[in-house]
Amino acid sequence: MQIFAERLKELRSEAGLTTKKLGEQIGVSDVCISRWERDQRDPSLENAKNIAVYFKVSTDYLCGLED
Repeated sequence: MQIFAERLKELRSEAGLTTKKLGEQIGVSDVCISRWERDQRDPSLENAKNIAVYFKVSTDYLCGLED
């Protein structure tokens, strides 16, 4: 899910958030955020939903199904 990794990093950077701050906001560790951004792990459906809600985007956007 390389597109997810790229979009997550872009959204986080544009919001001026550190991995630690974003992790605190959605209830995961900064290590989880870093692994997702490096495409080393895939988030659970629940975590993907939480990211989408936080950034006010769709999960389809995060997964590259829409622009």
